[in-house]
Amino acid sequence: MAKQTKITIETESLVILRGRTMNRAWCPACAAEREVIAIEDIGVISNLKRAALEEWFNSGNLHRLQTADDSTLICLNSLLAQVQETKTN
Repeated sequence: MAKQTKITIETESLVILRGRTMNRAWCPACAAEREVIAIEDIGVISNLKRAALEEWFNSGNLHRLQTADDSTLICLNSLLAQVQETKTN
């Protein structure tokens, strides 16, 4: 009987985005100033569907901030944490 060898390769990647001007705002959930992205721009960094984002918002794991002009910002720190948690589950 022939001897078999199984090789498993695991890879992981992390992309850090920096624009010319990165928006920062106070995230009450993190209790710190964090980098944020407008919810309209989420498609630039992720292929997440709006339903998945809403589920994460409702769970409290994704931090949403409202600005004075009533636009919605997402805390990138919480988004990265949620994506990492989803990968491990």
